[in-house]
Amino acid sequence: MTTDIDTLATALYVRTDDLLKAFPQFAPDRPRVGIAPRLCDAELVTLAVMQALRGFTSERRWLRHARAHLRHLFPYLPEQAGYNKRLRKAAALVTFLIRALAQETSLWDDDVWVVDSTPVECGRSRDTVKRSDLAGWAQYGYCASHSRYFWGLRLHLVCTLAGLPVAFALVGAKAGDQETLLDILAVEPSLLTDRPGQTLIGDKNYFGADFETRLAGTGAVLLRPARQGEPERGGSHLFKPLRQTIESINQTLKGQLDLERHGGHSCNGVLIRVLQRILAMTAAIWHNDNIGAPIHRSLIAYDH
Repeated sequence: MTTDIDTLATALYVRTDDLLKAFPQFAPDRPRVGIAPRLCDAELVTLAVMQALRGFTSERRWLRHARAHLRHLFPYLPEQAGYNKRLRKAAALVTFLIRALAQETSLWDDDVWVVDSTPVECGRSRDTVKRSDLAGWAQYGYCASHSRYFWGLRLHLVCTLAGLPVAFALVGAKAGDQETLLDILAVEPSLLTDRPGQTLIGDKNYFGADFETRLAGTGAVLLRPARQGEPERGGSHLFKPLRQTIESINQTLKGQLDLERHGGHSCNGVLIRVLQRILAMTAAIWHNDNIGAPIHRSLIAYDH
């Protein structure tokens, strides 16, 4: 196997097709009687991953490109409306594939995770905020890393040091990092019960006596920099280089996979576009791990 987009697409299509045969309950619902889709679910997911890796934020432009250059992989391609409609209905399938592919990598058993959140901006004008279907989910928030306010959501990620997504949540911009992390771990308690002593590394926002007590009750060990007025905490020599690791993972999603240029205008639209990018990063890491690539999170071979 080699590091090129066609090879990754073929491997992802085959694995997705096999997983759908083994777990058909994750396939999008469709009527028992009717016309069978000409683009199967495995092809749909593969097409969506290739779109994210190639950096096409416009579905219309992506489908025009695919018709001109990818007919050898996709004999049939839907129109933009059909592609968008089917993709939004495939959110459960995409979520399932993110976990399934992650568990098949050698990185899944890493005993150190990094936790962080990053903004997902959804609008800039006051008119957008007042009229958007995202109102009530999207909120005003502040990004300390870039010293700016924004209106939108926050993507909370739990990743391995190589950037493999372990768990995630997409919540309003005002949601606290501590409560969101506890909720993520509460939804899947087996993540930590199967890994006694798992180390979590976060920034200064993951603080609070009650939070740390509740997190310790799950069996996890939290490492974070000391806040102003606190005594020095253990592992402080690791935080500066690991902070760069966390920022580089966010940059992969935002710089290479255009997370903030998602283009979603509805709750389902934003959700599937964020999931699409998480799956693209997971699929690239999965493929790089399977072929023994030296850098698991490198997307350079797949963006052209």
